[in-house]
Amino acid sequence: MLLQFILSGAVVGFIVGATGVGGGSLMTPLLTLLLGVPPQVAVGTDLLFAAITKSAGVRSYARKGIVPWAIPLRMAAGSVPAALATLFAIHQWHPDAAAYSAQYAAVVQPALGAALLLTAGALAFRVQIQSLGLRAAAAPLAAAAAGMGQPLDALAGADSGRALATIAVGALIGALVTVTSVGAGAIGTVALFFLYPAVPARQLIAADLAHAVPLTLIAGLGHAALGTVNATMLLGLLLGSLPAIRFGAGLSSRLPERALRWTLVAMLLLLGLRLLWI
Repeated sequence: MLLQFILSGAVVGFIVGATGVGGGSLMTPLLTLLLGVPPQVAVGTDLLFAAITKSAGVRSYARKGIVPWAIPLRMAAGSVPAALATLFAIHQWHPDAAAYSAQYAAVVQPALGAALLLTAGALAFRVQIQSLGLRAAAAPLAAAAAGMGQPLDALAGADSGRALATIAVGALIGALVTVTSVGAGAIGTVALFFLYPAVPARQLIAADLAHAVPLTLIAGLGHAALGTVNATMLLGLLLGSLPAIRFGAGLSSRLPERALRWTLVAMLLLLGLRLLWI
């Protein structure tokens, strides 16, 4: 089984390195659908896997000084309490092992399918979503210029609303990630593209990554406390993915980004539909 986990980690790691997305979105369905791993174990193990692999990226971005720390802190203000509340609910619901596996599968399977479809939509319509964000951000300035309000008041109100929206998005992602391990990547990034369209894309990617590390670590440790983390699986995934991520990143500039993105969208759609109507 260790070899299967290494190969699975290598496949997903290459896709992550080549495209920058796809880790949690592909790993959990790959483990559950192809390798027959119980859903709660796949989710718990993938969460710790994500926390470890994403931390290297955060360190790199932090050294370059391009992480806008206010944004991940706002997201964490919503996601961390939501993750803890979700873990508490799972802990309270936790029946005997055999019943838990079947009941968790009944919950996580449609939730995971929906999360994959959301991720596919976020990737497919990323540019359009960012354009909507730009138009929404321009509205307070246009109102101020038309004499409908003072510029400073308009900007302050817009920023306050954006902060609350960021916290709310963080809460939704926190609950979704804790249940399915999906959502901290593509969904979080595209949400930030809408909320902060004027911030450079590279900084938003860094912000989402910085937010994902503590979220997946807390959620993963919570699952470990429930006994739903497989150490052998985690080791195999890391052994396969870490060199594959570097290899994929090295080839990313030579690969057609648009074709890769739409291939990933198609894969996520197929996996999501399979999980919803299995």
